[in-house]
Amino acid sequence: MPAAMLPYACVLVLLGARTAEAAGAAGGSRLHWEPRCQHTSPDGMPSTAVLPPRLDGPWISTGCEVRPGPEFLTRSYTFYPNRLFRAYQFYYGDPFCREPAHSLLIKGKVRLRRASWVTRGATEADYHLHKVGIVFHSRQALLDVTGRLNQTQAGQDCVRRLPPAQAWLPGALYELLSTRAEGDCMAALGFTMHELSLVRVQRYLQPQPGAVSRLVEELYLGDIHTDWAERQQYRPTGYQRPLQSALHHVRPCPACSLVARSDVRHPPALPAQLALPLRLGGRWVSAGCEVRPAVLFLTRVFAFHGPSRSWEGRYHHFSDPACRQPTFTVFAAGRYSRGAPSARVRGATELVFEVTRAHVTPMDRVTTAMLNFSEPSSCGGPGAWTVGAERDVTATNGCLPLGIRLPHVEYELFKVERDALGQSLLFTGQRPTDGSSPDTPEKRPTSYQAPLVLCGGDARDSSGPAQHWPALPKAPRGGGPDPRVAPLPLLPLVLGPAFLWWL
Repeated sequence: MPAAMLPYACVLVLLGARTAEAAGAAGGSRLHWEPRCQHTSPDGMPSTAVLPPRLDGPWISTGCEVRPGPEFLTRSYTFYPNRLFRAYQFYYGDPFCREPAHSLLIKGKVRLRRASWVTRGATEADYHLHKVGIVFHSRQALLDVTGRLNQTQAGQDCVRRLPPAQAWLPGALYELLSTRAEGDCMAALGFTMHELSLVRVQRYLQPQPGAVSRLVEELYLGDIHTDWAERQQYRPTGYQRPLQSALHHVRPCPACSLVARSDVRHPPALPAQLALPLRLGGRWVSAGCEVRPAVLFLTRVFAFHGPSRSWEGRYHHFSDPACRQPTFTVFAAGRYSRGAPSARVRGATELVFEVTRAHVTPMDRVTTAMLNFSEPSSCGGPGAWTVGAERDVTATNGCLPLGIRLPHVEYELFKVERDALGQSLLFTGQRPTDGSSPDTPEKRPTSYQAPLVLCGGDARDSSGPAQHWPALPKAPRGGGPDPRVAPLPLLPLVLGPAFLWWL
C-alpha cells in the first residue's frame, strides 16, 4: 500500500461508523469507533483506470515484496514505446530486502491485446522473452541456485551454464535464456513472466499538506501462483502488489529512489526497518477495493480482542472492480491462538484461527434468488431470504451455496509493519491460488496479501454482529477502484473458491 496517506476506504469505514454509532446509542451497541481514520484522509479524489493501459516509462517497487516460497524481492521494469521492455528482479536472503542474493535481467517484448473477459477492469497481453541473465551477489547465492537446479534433470543441464562456486566473480552475468544459448532454464528455476499477461494501470491524486496534490500512477501485474509447481501453466486472474511510476510515486517513499537507480549488478539495499511485535488489538480495514484470483472483489473490516483472543470480521463482496455493486456481505467470528515465530518466514508470526459463527446478508437480487432456491438446511434454515436482511447461518454449519463451512480452522501467517508515515499495517497470509483453504500446518502461507490499515484503538467487547459493524457506503461517482493498497488479507473462513475468501 502506498505509504503517503490513510486510504479512502478507511474514511468510508469511519463515515459508516458514525451512522452505526448513532444507531447503536439507541439500540445498546457497545462497539464504538474512534475517528482516527480521518486525520490524514484523502480529499475525496477518486482513482481512475487508464484504458487502454499506458505502460511506457519506468515502474518500481515501493518496498520489499514477498512471494510464495518465500521469496523476497524488489522489481524495476521499464517499458519502451516500441513495445520492448527491460525488467530487473532483485532477490534477497532476508525479509527486509537488505541482503542481495542474486538479480535477474529480463528483456523482451509485450503487446497489449484486449480487455480481459475473466478479470473485469484488466487488460490481457502477450509477451515474448529475448534474454534472461543472472548475476550472483555472493558465493552462497550461487550455491543456493545450483542446489535448486540439481534437483531435476533439466536443472542439471542448466547448471553447466553457471560457474563452479570457486570461480564465482562479482558482477558476472550468466545467460539463462538467449538466442545463443540452447534450451530454456526458466522452468527449472521456477521462473516465468506470466505476470505480464494481465495488466491494469491506475492513477490518483495524493494530497500534500499546504501544497498541490501529487499524481500517483500504479501498475498492477498478474499474480504469482502460490504452488511453485503450477507457475509455468498458470495464467493470472488477480494482481500482485502494484509497482508505481518512478516519476509519479507516493511521497515519502524511502525505497523508491534506491530501486529506481539500481541495475542488475548493483541491487538496492532497502533502509533498515524495526521489527515490530504482533499486536492485533483494534480495528483493521481494507485500504481499497481488493481483487483476488477467481475474480473476487471485496473489502474487509476486522476487530481483534486481545484479552479473549477473539476476532470479528465483515466481508463485503462486489461484482465490479470498483466495489460499487454489492452482492453479499458475510459477518464471521471466532477465536485465535497465541502466536509463535515462524521458522520458514523470518519476521512473521504463525497463528491458528477458528471460525465458529457466521451471518450472511444478500445485497442483490441474484444472490437472494440463489439463496432462496437452495435447500433450507444448507444455509440459514427455513424462511425466505430478502435483499439487505441478515440471517444467522451458524445453526446450519455455514452456508453451502456460498462455500461457508462451520466450524473451521485455518493456519495463518501474520506480521505488522509501519509505513513511512508511521501508520500501522497488518499483513496476513496469501490465500491459495486454487481456492483451497490452509487448513493444515503444511498449507500455511509463506507470503502475504496486501496490508490492512489500523483504523482505531483496542476494540471493546461486542456480543452481536450486524448492528456493531457499519457497512461501507458507496464510493463517490466518477473514477475506477481506489487502488491505494493492493489486495489485503485477513482471516479466512472456508469460502468456496468462487465466492468467499477469509482472512
